[in-house]
This record gives sequence, structure tokens and C-alpha cells, in this order.
Amino acid sequence: MADKNAGLSKEEREAVKQRAAELRAQEKAGKSRAAGEKAIREAIDAMPEADRILAEGIDEIVSEVAPHLMPKTWYGFPAYTNADGKVVVFFKAAAKYESRYATLGFEEAANVDDGDMWVTSFALVKLTDATRKTIMDYIRRAAS
Repeated sequence: MADKNAGLSKEEREAVKQRAAELRAQEKAGKSRAAGEKAIREAIDAMPEADRILAEGIDEIVSEVAPHLMPKTWYGFPAYTNADGKVVVFFKAAAKYESRYATLGFEEAANVDDGDMWVTSFALVKLTDATRKTIMDYIRRAAS
């Protein structure tokens, strides 16, 4: 008898479908900054207010400290890639998986290595002066 809990959740299946749609849209529109910014704006606008405020803040910070990163969506989330097209940093909305916090994450292309262990994601619930400074420092380093 097959385990009903095996495989992807409904939310995960939706994320996979979103990713496939993103790839089709990117192929059609090209990988331009304008297309990426439009995709991110649409993703952010669709978020509930609490997530939208955080995502807008992350987008502003990336634009300020790492303008060379290319915006795009990745599994429906705002993400920013390096010159090789590899995701460096992404924002995952809390509402997407009914989580109690949003996530600011760094992928393998990010320069965040620090010895034998380092942070690859943060729970994010509010943008304050202190959290903005920390995020700016991490994104600047990750994109270097």
C-alpha cells in the first residue's frame, strides 16, 4: 500500500508548476533585467501585506548594495542571480507554505562561506534598522 504522505505536498506541487511556468516565461521574454524586474514586481504584488513589505525591503536592499545581481523569480519567489545565472539570494514568503516566518536565503553561488559552518538562511519577521544592516552586510558579501 502506498504511503499517502509520500511525495510532494500540494504547496510543493504548486511551486514546481510555478517554476515550469517561470522557465517558459523567461524563455519567451528573454533574460533581461526588465523582464526579471517585472516578474519580481508581479510576485511581490501578489503577496499578503506582511510578506509584501518584507519582499519590497529585500528588493530595495539588493538593488542598492548588489545592483549587478539579475532579478528573476524562482519557484514563485523573488530571487537574484549572478553573471552565470546562478541564484545568489532569494526571499520566500511566509504565506506560501503557511510558515510563521518569511525566509531570506542564500544559495551555493553566494559568497557566505565562513570556516566549517555558515548561515544559508534567516527567518525574517520584520525589517528594522538592525535587520536591514545585517541583511545589507550579508547580501553585499554574498554578491561579492
